[in-house]
Amino acid sequence: MYRYDEIDQAVVDARVDEFRDQVQRRLSGELDEDHFKPLRLMNGLYLQLHAYMLRVAIPYGTLSSAQMRMLGHVARRYDKGYGHFTTRQNIQYNWIRLEEAPDILADLATVEMHAIQTSGNCIRNISSDQYAGAAAGEVDDPRIWAELLRQWSSFHPEFSYLPRKFKIAIIATETDRAAMKLHDIGLQLVRNDAGEAGFRVYVGGGMGRTPIIAPVIREFLPLSDYLGYCEAILRVYNRYGRRDNIYKARIKILVSELGAAEFTRQVEAEHLHVKTLGIDAPQAEVERIRAFFAPPAFETGLSDEIDLSDPDFALWVKQQVAPHKAPGYAIANISLKPVEGIAGDASAEQMEAIADLAERYSLDDIRVTHAQNLVLPHVRKTDLKAVWEELRRIGLADANLDLATDIIACPGLDYCNLANARSIPVAQDIAQRLAPKQAELGELKIKISGCINACGHHHAGHIGILGVDRKGVENYQLLLGGSGAEDTSLGQIIGPGFDENGVADAVEKLTNAYLSRREPGERFLDTYRRIGVAPFKEAVYG
Repeated sequence: MYRYDEIDQAVVDARVDEFRDQVQRRLSGELDEDHFKPLRLMNGLYLQLHAYMLRVAIPYGTLSSAQMRMLGHVARRYDKGYGHFTTRQNIQYNWIRLEEAPDILADLATVEMHAIQTSGNCIRNISSDQYAGAAAGEVDDPRIWAELLRQWSSFHPEFSYLPRKFKIAIIATETDRAAMKLHDIGLQLVRNDAGEAGFRVYVGGGMGRTPIIAPVIREFLPLSDYLGYCEAILRVYNRYGRRDNIYKARIKILVSELGAAEFTRQVEAEHLHVKTLGIDAPQAEVERIRAFFAPPAFETGLSDEIDLSDPDFALWVKQQVAPHKAPGYAIANISLKPVEGIAGDASAEQMEAIADLAERYSLDDIRVTHAQNLVLPHVRKTDLKAVWEELRRIGLADANLDLATDIIACPGLDYCNLANARSIPVAQDIAQRLAPKQAELGELKIKISGCINACGHHHAGHIGILGVDRKGVENYQLLLGGSGAEDTSLGQIIGPGFDENGVADAVEKLTNAYLSRREPGERFLDTYRRIGVAPFKEAVYG
């Protein structure tokens, strides 16, 4: 993983000192909330319903064991003993005292972490594939290019106050595990007919109030033009993006209103100018960053055999373990979705135990997924049993990856002051209902948001649930047919909403309708796409 140099560390340390002074001035009354708000948001500190919430950046979802231990320390020392991993591959702490926020940032800085650009109208955390560097078939390790983009975008003077927040995802395989086409910019590493590596560039995707799948604006971008082309995209957006209406400010609205062809024309014209400015990184800098992501020294001659005589372990391997590019190794997915738990939450003790597992069994490497789970990317197959046994001890051995209880859910009205409805109890109710038959249901991605901002990615759920306010009463709309994978699609609302008690009943009816109509090998999403919405509406509404 990338390691800070002296400049990186100095910048982060200076920001901590600066914010400590700002907090002291706020506590003394020298700064009022109106003047303090933009300063705290620049450091990832939100004021939520009950307390301050701190969002910590985890660039492209990669953590070392030391960093995970620090996240556990923050949870124990400064919060209520847990943290919440998010759909942006970050972590949030929901019970922060303002006077202690600078101390948290100082502690984080000792392990090369910060909360810079986790809020505000700037380029947010660059997300990527949680299997980067471990999956077979990669064109290149996408984290190299995510790190280059992170360095370019940090404190970028022109893009610190964009019309609206800006999100970028980078992948390097045909399999999309990062919902790339639902980002402001999606970058896919590909090879052209000559075998050269470059990027397919998508711009203008997003969820929220106006969900849009990003169109391709460049089929092949040479690696040498990478930063300059991203600069051109941001310049066009910064120049023409709306600032008069927060609901029309995202780049997806600009691309939609101009049309993809005209937006592309403007970006290409801007890029011709940007290329004269020397923005693109010299090859020596690319290679410097690449060295941090050199493949680990995988052992050779390892056995590919796994003793599956224990049926519980065999089930976990079947559901949670993915193929690795190196013989004798596997990718182990850790579920943060116990049936009665809170999606994405992990206790301090669990984080510390996972740090120990990474240090002993995964080459000191941990990943956070956009589906609010964790990954140990480099586990010897002979060590999988030991990993599973420890996960079982700490309550994180559920075998439910991509199944009905692996629900994405935002914090909702239990924490967020933007939410209209609660997400957590709805997710728990549905998980308990569907757990007995989730193996029979197979792949089923359920995603829940407590408001239109779509932090729970409800538009991309096979079954999506959106909580809204109906005259002071929580109401839940059902959407069907969404996908954030390479077969990207947007879910459609199927009819009137339900109260909190009724929505779990409705979801159960949807799954029963699927089981009665599916053909061999069909996922829920496949059956929906084949037969359409009518049978599902009939099942729910009669």
